[in-house]
Amino acid sequence: MSGRRGGGEASRYGPRTVDGVYRFLLTPRWWGINVFAVLAIPFCIFMGSWQLGRFEDRVDTHRQQEDRSAQAKAAAARPLDSLLPVDKVTSGRQASARGHYDTEHQLLVPDRTLKDKHGERQGFYVLTLLRTDHGKALPVVRGWLPGDADAKADTAKVPAPPKGEVTVTGALQASENQGTDGVQAGGGLPHGQLGMISAASLVNIVPYDVYDAWITLTDPQAPLQPVPPAAAEGSGLDLKAFQNLGYTGEWFVFAGFVVFMWFRLFRRDAEAAKDAALGLLPEADERADAQVGAPDAPAGAPDVPAGASGVAAEAADGLTGQARGGAAGVGRG
Repeated sequence: MSGRRGGGEASRYGPRTVDGVYRFLLTPRWWGINVFAVLAIPFCIFMGSWQLGRFEDRVDTHRQQEDRSAQAKAAAARPLDSLLPVDKVTSGRQASARGHYDTEHQLLVPDRTLKDKHGERQGFYVLTLLRTDHGKALPVVRGWLPGDADAKADTAKVPAPPKGEVTVTGALQASENQGTDGVQAGGGLPHGQLGMISAASLVNIVPYDVYDAWITLTDPQAPLQPVPPAAAEGSGLDLKAFQNLGYTGEWFVFAGFVVFMWFRLFRRDAEAAKDAALGLLPEADERADAQVGAPDAPAGAPDVPAGASGVAAEAADGLTGQARGGAAGVGRG
């Protein structure tokens, strides 16, 4: 009886074979998926490696900048014109210039933070233009004072610049831009204040040409405190450097996600193909087929629970299989 029933099930579901279950890989849909994966994975790896290289370059330039800063402090000052234009190599180098201060155009740069042994303190820079022997003016940050640039009590502490011809020495710095910390590029400052140290912001304030650079004095007058030179743009471990590191992780995650989704789709379609080759249909499809093939119940007939109808259907299938097997046995006999 069991052998006959097995024969009936085999005839019902078809031959049990899995030959050609991976033919779905040749369908147009999977051609598109494969082409996308082949192109996307190397691209994500390349972009991640490129971002990682950018981060490593910034780390290297940061170390080089620290070494140059240490050497610049010990090196002798060089004439200003020999260090221009300011770049990653000359930024922070000791530069010297000779001329006289323009006392009529002394400016305060508000809201500048100074980090020292006392922590971070808020104050302002004192900037005075030095009219050099070459005719151009050099912005000189003579020092920093704690307090508010709008408070008369704090600004009264600013010492007057030296008179006559002087020689100044300080760390060379590139002109600031809108991305520099502490810069106020929006304007609206009171008279005598400057939001950004650059030739572009000074051109409308003074009636002469200004160098596209500035220096911060290493030995300012008391009570001014020296302003440490800032690292050249793009050479420090700033926010952009860590953004490069974050982008590196994102691109590698994207590559892994593409691989994961490819295997997930492949496994799903492969299992579906195997089920189809074995003649296995989902339970929901079997119930739907049974409902479509079942005759309508006569009017007035009592409702039959869904579970009971399912049991009855299974019993009917079993009886039919036994009948077919018996008939086959009789025929063979």
